[in-house]
Amino acid sequence: MGVRWEATGGPTVLKRGLAEAIGSKSAPVALPLSLQALPEDMDHSADASGLLEGSDIGSQRERVVTEEEWIQKWEMGNIGFHKEQRHPLLQKYLDVLLNGRTGLRIFFPLCGKAVEMKWLADMGHSIVGVEVSEQAVKDFFSEHSLPYCEEPVSEISGAKVFQSTSGNISLYCCSIYDLSSLIVGKFDGVWDRGALVAVNPCDRQRYASLMINLVEKNSSYLLVTVSYDPNKHKGPPFYVPESEVKSLFGNCCDIRCLEKVDDFSERHRQWGLDYFLEPLLVNTVCLALCNSAFSAGSPGSVAAAVQTLFSGALAP
Repeated sequence: MGVRWEATGGPTVLKRGLAEAIGSKSAPVALPLSLQALPEDMDHSADASGLLEGSDIGSQRERVVTEEEWIQKWEMGNIGFHKEQRHPLLQKYLDVLLNGRTGLRIFFPLCGKAVEMKWLADMGHSIVGVEVSEQAVKDFFSEHSLPYCEEPVSEISGAKVFQSTSGNISLYCCSIYDLSSLIVGKFDGVWDRGALVAVNPCDRQRYASLMINLVEKNSSYLLVTVSYDPNKHKGPPFYVPESEVKSLFGNCCDIRCLEKVDDFSERHRQWGLDYFLEPLLVNTVCLALCNSAFSAGSPGSVAAAVQTLFSGALAP
């Protein structure tokens, strides 16, 4: 699928990403005329993070953090990754997630005690989260003074689901990889801040496959990654280049980078970092186009799919 950068990248990246996307699937296909006519942009990737895009992430590739370690972080209060306030990028791009719709089912992978869950539930949406730490789940309900009940999840040994008595917030306490759409259903939207970047690099493909299976067609998946020099910090959070997001989700999603913000703080300086960026991407799931065009593998079908994508991607 095509990859659109609205705030970064521009036509240069569009052309390169398109060539990569179709080059391995079929014979060479001419670019749409509207794309050919675009001027080469100024270099939008001249910042330090751009220099690392596509680079080897080094020792992070083999880094593994166990679920027991995450549970211990919560028990010890070592949760510097938790934000007490609503994430400004979600507030700014909320309309992208909701797309004018009401009463959505929204998924929070590796949710912790994210305050945005209560915020969106108060808007009338149904929230489902998954978190391996029972401490985090109980803290969420306690800190928001929400009465809840807990029940075992019959399909998953040892798992529990904590549900608000209002019924609009359900948090599963288990490994995310134990979930399936048969258990939790499918979702209209996803807020992924601190999830993909916490997943062990060796598990990213497994994680991405699960996420695609949990979302409805045309759902909006807002993804916050992190960008820093992976040679200076072992993670988590792990460095996830935009090229890897494309590799993980590009076959079934239209991907756009909405904004890239500087989130550098003293905490990151103590890690030995010089910069710490948070890119926000939106993955719009378009499974039908993926399956019908790209799986066919013929030049004609790919060209038609490309024309369809870019007619929307380049619209004002």
